[in-house]
Amino acid sequence: MSTSAVTAERFASGRTFEEYVKYTGSPENLAREAFGGYFADAGSFGAPRKDNSGVFRERYARARLTDHQAAAIKWLASQPGGPAKILVISEDWSSDCRRDLPVLARLAEAGGMEMRIFNRDGAKILGTRRPDPAAAPGGNHDLMLEFMNRKNGGEWASLPVAVFYTADLEELHRYIEYPAVYEKDLIRGHQQAARPGESEAQAKERSQREFVALQASPFFDLWACAGIDEILSALHRKLLLGGR
Repeated sequence: MSTSAVTAERFASGRTFEEYVKYTGSPENLAREAFGGYFADAGSFGAPRKDNSGVFRERYARARLTDHQAAAIKWLASQPGGPAKILVISEDWSSDCRRDLPVLARLAEAGGMEMRIFNRDGAKILGTRRPDPAAAPGGNHDLMLEFMNRKNGGEWASLPVAVFYTADLEELHRYIEYPAVYEKDLIRGHQQAARPGESEAQAKERSQREFVALQASPFFDLWACAGIDEILSALHRKLLLGGR
């Protein structure tokens, strides 16, 4: 995109983390569709939305940066042209968002950075891989189009997106969906594959049970921590080497 939709006014219109958590449990949010699954052609279909505000509150309450992470973001934020703002695109039905947003909030606090959170979708969930702002005026699909997940020859509207900016809204780094050490596609593919003797329904039920257990395991905290390490390293590289 030649012109960014992220202006100072647009950035300021996003929610703080506290506002976002309160919003996730509101009637306004719960009236919106959540992700229900994929159609055979890779499109998504909607489902009723659950109140995930308690999950965000609990994960935020126990989220802590390590001493070296806190020191690193303080140093980075103090440098000329260092990170000062974080724009996040989120949907609370996403386990990746529930994993990362609380620790991103802690990162923003430690670095004295301003974080603003935006919904991706409007009343209806995005049903295609590529957003269409004209078809979903109630969402933020124009923002999503700037920060698509491009890999393996394709592109997706992955969540969360966390974009780090200078105080003047010069982009420094974008983090998308999950850290490299969380091999999500491989893990989910293994969980979703039918075991010998399982029916399709049994495989689906077991896969979902295993994924819920994974989200409650220490590994989700480990990957949240790895995401912060990945971000800090990328920001350091940007300030040290510029565009290289």
